[in-house]
Amino acid sequence: MTEEVEAQALPLLRQLPEASRERLLASAIQHRVAAGTVLFEQGELPNFQIVVMSGSVQLFGRSIRGREVLVEVVRAPDLIIPAAVVTAAPYLMQARVPEPSRFLLIPAALFRETLLQEPLLAHEMIDALARQFRRMVRQVKNLKLRSSVQRVGCYLLTLSKRQGTPAQAVLPYEKNLIASELGITRESFSRALASLEKAGIEVAGQTITIVDAARLAAACQPDPLIDDAGSEATRFSDDPARPAIADPGDPSGRGS
Repeated sequence: MTEEVEAQALPLLRQLPEASRERLLASAIQHRVAAGTVLFEQGELPNFQIVVMSGSVQLFGRSIRGREVLVEVVRAPDLIIPAAVVTAAPYLMQARVPEPSRFLLIPAALFRETLLQEPLLAHEMIDALARQFRRMVRQVKNLKLRSSVQRVGCYLLTLSKRQGTPAQAVLPYEKNLIASELGITRESFSRALASLEKAGIEVAGQTITIVDAARLAAACQPDPLIDDAGSEATRFSDDPARPAIADPGDPSGRGS
């Protein structure tokens, strides 16, 4: 495994002792996939801890009758459903790749074994699980506390911020998938966009021009405790704001 792969794969591995890090990477597989690839189905047991190195993954839930909803989008760098890997439990969602992406596949049994042996990795896993939990709480609040129009408006404001274009938001995938993620139908999504044209947006296909951001914000009432999902982005152990964890093998007790 090259140094380039190691650097891009998982910031959480950087603080591990070299022997443990090399052991994980020596057994890992780098996997490039095309758009439309299904990584696993819901109900399958995890064989690997999958790390998103580049690109993204859409997580879908499906009912017994076949109804499908987009639950979440996981972007690099992050782990795909680590809760299933840690507990050796079936996946509750299907993972589908919407764009050319690259992954690191670490054997699940080896990953669990290393978690038991390395407090640093266990700490970073707790951090990753906590961030994913907080993202899910934000999503639940968005679904339960807002109207469909508010959800769509706040989605556009958040998207434009993430894309770095305050006056424009380009929808990243089909409108029916975005509607599914927001808990509404495609028709309701289109009606919400039409309603928001009165609040300062213009719709041209997948491109939404935000003519008046202040008016749009007044209409949809963004809330940092719901919409600021960027604060839950995976930071792992390269975050300078986080305190170092003492290495049990370091007699100084200061950590790395």
